[in-house]
Amino acid sequence: MFSDDTAARPGLLQRLDPRVKVVSFLGLLVTAALVRHIPVLAVMYLGTLLLAAASGLSLGFFVKRVWLFVPVFTGVIVLPATFSFVTHGHIVVPLGSWFGHRVGLTGQGLTTAGLIVIRVATSISLVVLLTLTTPWTKLLAALRSLFIPRMFILVLGMAYRYLFHLLGSVTDMYTARKARMVGADTDVASGRAFVSAGAGALFGKAHALSEEVYMAMVARGYTGEARGLARFRFRAVDAAWSAAAVVTAVLVLGGDRALGR
Repeated sequence: MFSDDTAARPGLLQRLDPRVKVVSFLGLLVTAALVRHIPVLAVMYLGTLLLAAASGLSLGFFVKRVWLFVPVFTGVIVLPATFSFVTHGHIVVPLGSWFGHRVGLTGQGLTTAGLIVIRVATSISLVVLLTLTTPWTKLLAALRSLFIPRMFILVLGMAYRYLFHLLGSVTDMYTARKARMVGADTDVASGRAFVSAGAGALFGKAHALSEEVYMAMVARGYTGEARGLARFRFRAVDAAWSAAAVVTAVLVLGGDRALGR
């Protein structure tokens, strides 16, 4: 996932108050959701690349983080919308005929698919940029200071911390099974039995771990409120960033409206 080492690099976004970053990026996400023209979204996406560079992030690493998910998930979802039998319109890429009707990719379908893909890419870029430039503990503290329910913050923090521990337990169980086998495992029934038994054992471990963690927290004074060590101060750079985010949202929405006329 996202490490604090990457977030510790000096840069523009690392100097901001995490609360300001959360609110401003949320506003930019809403702005991206309201834009209806590809050129405007493309400008927003280029803006995320500039912010990543100004924050000391590797552009190659940043782009891979975003486009690793966009083609796999969004592309598969929007692909049917490009065909003429789903989105009617002018066929720009003919693919033959079907029952006497021309079939191909329509300009309207490609435009719609492109809009969705670039919107998702921009939104993911904003989220990745926020998480890469904010240490996980500070991000949780910022969410709590913005009146996000404490139970949500606690569950999120615990899930992030112990998910990898449970994945390690799954790996250990699989490695132990392979170490006790002679030859190749071709018995499908035994494989299904191992998966079901492993799922039950993992559930038991997760339950036991949750009880142990809770008892340890209570023994250390936990009363229902997770307290963080981070202290935030609103400074001049935060005010400048907030003003820039508002101006950017207004300009993006204004430009999108102008293109729609």
